[in-house]
Amino acid sequence: MLVGLMLFVAYHGLHPATEGSDQSRRIVLTEDDLYQMSVAWLAQGRPTPTPTQMQSLIDSKVREEILYREALALGLDKDDTIVKRRLAQKMEFLAEDVSALSEPSHQELRTWFDGNSQRFALPPRISFRHLYFSLDLRGEKAQEAAKNALEALGGKPGEALEATALADPFMFQDTYADRSFDQVATSFGPNFARKLVEIKPGSWQGPIASGYGWHLVFVSAFEPSRVPGFEEVETDVKEMWVADQRAEAKRKAWETMRARYQVVLPEKSEN
Repeated sequence: MLVGLMLFVAYHGLHPATEGSDQSRRIVLTEDDLYQMSVAWLAQGRPTPTPTQMQSLIDSKVREEILYREALALGLDKDDTIVKRRLAQKMEFLAEDVSALSEPSHQELRTWFDGNSQRFALPPRISFRHLYFSLDLRGEKAQEAAKNALEALGGKPGEALEATALADPFMFQDTYADRSFDQVATSFGPNFARKLVEIKPGSWQGPIASGYGWHLVFVSAFEPSRVPGFEEVETDVKEMWVADQRAEAKRKAWETMRARYQVVLPEKSEN
């Protein structure tokens, strides 16, 4: 009996991980796991899985888990760029988890808005009519024709009917209402947009060049850039506050992690 006891103790001393390894080879699926599989199945627009289909889902889950564990056992996760990127991405998500953020109060958002109001500034808006003078049709005389038309329109309103007869047909609109700087720049180019917002409303002015040719413009309305009131943009304020809090949480988490590591670079060779 004494010899048998010594052999038993010696065996377990030489194989301490045997019991633990049995545990590591167990694959336990909970009710929640089965529920999540069913939800994923139904989310694809399918009817409730049959027992056969459910068994197939379980087999796929077990296969995935076994392959995952065997890959870890073989060290296939080591020095794998794709695995590293995926794990790093998951850490990024954990670092910026917004579930830990408390719901901001109305007063907290208002105070934050007061310190960041310029981030919500609305761009200027402009309404105008233009007359087009084509480089393709008039060549070098297009700008001169625009100047002559400006003299003919002196003192006349923007809706003057005779204005159209002085210009060339334009492929798009002749009148643009309530447009932002970016919208004007998209249609006529940034240089045209910059000149346009400098024009005082109420009279024909120009010529202004665009990528199409030359233009006379009549600005009928101009609303300068303004900062909206808090009530106008409260929803946007909350979204931006959350984004800022997420970024700050991510920054702090990264600084904490980074402080635990020392980076060693190869020494520069002296030639």
